[in-house]
Amino acid sequence: MKFLTIFTFHCCLLDYDVFGVCMDGRSMSVPEGESLYLDTNVKVNQQQRIRWSFSDVDIAEITGDLSFNCTGVQCKDGDGKFRNRLILDSQTGSLTIKDSRITDTGVYKLQINESRQTEKIFIVTVIGFFHFGSHGEPVFVVKGDSVTLHSGVETNQQEKIRWYFNNTRIAQITGDFTEICTDVQCNEGNERFRNRLKLDHQTGNLTIMNITNTDSGVFRLRIISNDSISEKIFIVAVFDEPIILKHNDEENNAKPSITDEC
Repeated sequence: MKFLTIFTFHCCLLDYDVFGVCMDGRSMSVPEGESLYLDTNVKVNQQQRIRWSFSDVDIAEITGDLSFNCTGVQCKDGDGKFRNRLILDSQTGSLTIKDSRITDTGVYKLQINESRQTEKIFIVTVIGFFHFGSHGEPVFVVKGDSVTLHSGVETNQQEKIRWYFNNTRIAQITGDFTEICTDVQCNEGNERFRNRLKLDHQTGNLTIMNITNTDSGVFRLRIISNDSISEKIFIVAVFDEPIILKHNDEENNAKPSITDEC
């Protein structure tokens, strides 16, 4: 059965005493295999330069006069992740992702450049057949700050707690402390976080310190006990400037809420 859960939000990026730049976006959940439609809300693209990125990697771009456009590996920083699954609307710049996969979960950013730059983000969770209910929890954090992702465990006694970033294991702890690792200490780890991870030995909570834009993405928590495995997903979006968020749930037919007039 097809379903789509959408949660909208609006925010303003604050630049101290200067008027903020308004941004809005959506948090959405879709089942694996369905198509994702990311709408620019542009009716006819004539002047704008529209750029899409996924976890800070450009995946699609188009100019209003069609003098330049690209998707996937055609883009400068693109890779083969989406493998011909992207459709870019030449009129509006809206992006469709076909045959969605678990690995498509994450932060998509839309930039529209004309007289001024506007941005919109989409926080997407693709739910697999065996992971219904593992909806992503959006986490918003400002570059340079620290953020703690909570396991929900009060005292870790028997569980094995594992943390993954974009499917790479970055931290692990067992209740008896026989297995503890973070970042490069883990077999699959690398130096992405460079001593910026702190693992709470009692709860398994994970703190990312001095967070950077490249830390935007999917953090997955897996708790393994004797008779069960549970998962929790955090989708982290890192911003350059402080933000204020006011949420609006479309399922309740509420009107959009904006912090200040733009």
